Amino acid sequence: MIMSPTQPDIIVNIAAYKFFRWDRLESRRDELKSLCKRLALRGTVMLSGEGINLFLAGSRESIDAFLAHIRNTPELADLPIKESITDYQPFNRMLVKIKREIIPVGIENIQPVEDASPKISPKQLKQWLDEKRPFALLDTRNDYEVELGTFENAIALNLKNFREFPKAAAALPDEVKQQPVVMFCTGGIRCEKIGPYMKGLGFNDIYQLDGGILKYFEQCQHSHYQGDCFVFDQRVAVDPTLEASDICECFACKHALTPDDMLSEKYIPSQSCPYCYKTPEEQQRLRLAKRQATIRKIASEQRGSTPYENKRWISIPKRSAGLPLIDALCDFYPGYSREQWLEAIATGEIQSPIAIKDSLQSRPVSAEQKVREGERFLQRMQNYVEPKINPEIELVYEDAAIVVLNKCAPLPMHPSGRFNLNTLESILDAAYYPDKLRSAHRLDANTTGLVVYARKYSYSQFLQSQFTEGTVDKVYLATVAGHPDWDEIECDLAISKEPAPGGGRCIDVNGSPASTRFRVRSRQDNITTWIEARPLTGRTHQIRLHLSSLGFPIVNDPLYLPGGVARAEPDPDLQNKPMGLHSHRLSFVHPVTKLRVVFER
Repeated sequence: MIMSPTQPDIIVNIAAYKFFRWDRLESRRDELKSLCKRLALRGTVMLSGEGINLFLAGSRESIDAFLAHIRNTPELADLPIKESITDYQPFNRMLVKIKREIIPVGIENIQPVEDASPKISPKQLKQWLDEKRPFALLDTRNDYEVELGTFENAIALNLKNFREFPKAAAALPDEVKQQPVVMFCTGGIRCEKIGPYMKGLGFNDIYQLDGGILKYFEQCQHSHYQGDCFVFDQRVAVDPTLEASDICECFACKHALTPDDMLSEKYIPSQSCPYCYKTPEEQQRLRLAKRQATIRKIASEQRGSTPYENKRWISIPKRSAGLPLIDALCDFYPGYSREQWLEAIATGEIQSPIAIKDSLQSRPVSAEQKVREGERFLQRMQNYVEPKINPEIELVYEDAAIVVLNKCAPLPMHPSGRFNLNTLESILDAAYYPDKLRSAHRLDANTTGLVVYARKYSYSQFLQSQFTEGTVDKVYLATVAGHPDWDEIECDLAISKEPAPGGGRCIDVNGSPASTRFRVRSRQDNITTWIEARPLTGRTHQIRLHLSSLGFPIVNDPLYLPGGVARAEPDPDLQNKPMGLHSHRLSFVHPVTKLRVVFER
């Protein structure tokens, strides 16, 4: 028999569940899925080793055919059904799913089949209420369900979801637990599942309403009940006559809405309602919090610290043209010793890729071969492990144009030297995918503080031009060794254009002009000084080198010593610590609003 997909005038809605032990779930799922499709039914059927739970809607003929089929299973011959009628189909699709539990509670080893609480019929509950018999009514539903309606004087637990029930029930006072308690829910399934657990919480006399509120409505209508009952289909709620009420559901948060709720200015169809509406400021805070959590999660994974194959392209700059390869490599990354580069060449780690018939292949290289400007080599490092980084990155601000971060340390901004995946760039690439952020400036790996990124190339150009032209107001805070005999000073020492051995710079009268203003903020008892630094130009290592040249190197600087002297190689221990240098304040013109914005940390 193939049922017609044409919508009938009357739709029969059924809800049913039963706890019992059964198996062959995959074959049962396939069988029921085929049956429901043939009968043109919609809804959900959940199967589990602990039983079945279903909500279905369709024509009378289809529903009767479905029930006749499943009642051929001996365990389902007496399956109790709750039924109602609508003039429309309340479900959008048909799902048959296998679940670990047909109603999740979050507690192991509950056996509702063997250890269920005794049931009280709707008519018996009405009689107890009519007689004003002393007992407690316990509503086990979520708060948004309770808001629509519940029994008079029922105890509500303010649950956001049913998994909160065990803890909330355990917290009920002893005077409640020591009297008869009748639990109730929409259809009875939650109470039947939680009943065995309740006995262990000290409830001396615990019952469950047989068939839940829906069965009570069927037999007793509105007596002792105030409001409607939330149901999990397009009807949203039914009244005590089991007719669909005038309650709607918020598209965004799924909260039930009364007609008065929909008159609120906070009700925006398909967007928000009075229960989930957020001001633009609140929405911004939520977006920041969500993105912040994503960034921290990715950074905490320390992806580069798990062994992997690290591929690094080496492009020969103009200054190295004509040099032997070994000399060019030492110039490219002085953090590697000459011996390390020679070993990399000898073991084939350094390769010269060539294109052969539309494929990229490699050929061996020698340490003494001469290199050309723009020539590229590939370094392939097997089982590479990067040093760990500080993952405590703070997202300060973001909009459609810029992202401002408070960078921690040690954390390099870009892949270089020992780092590739454990870099701020790689972390942000993953956090903002598929968008690609572009840094407008840079901070050293061991420097903390504010850094700004652009979300489009044009915005990046606009920001970078401000840094290049010196129109960005930058303030750094530095902790230096020693107590200067000055309170304010401006240093105008020129800085070398090319890196020195070890990767640093040096003071060079023929170098690039550089100027930094310093002001003492406070002198500390431990022979350190807190200094405000305002760089008027933007040279590499400018603040560090100027303070070092003045005789007051920054605390934990792995490279610079007093007198402007740079170490031959960075101190490996200090490379794993934050320097006493912090990017405290940035002020620049926003690329979209064209207004000056200020950020401080």
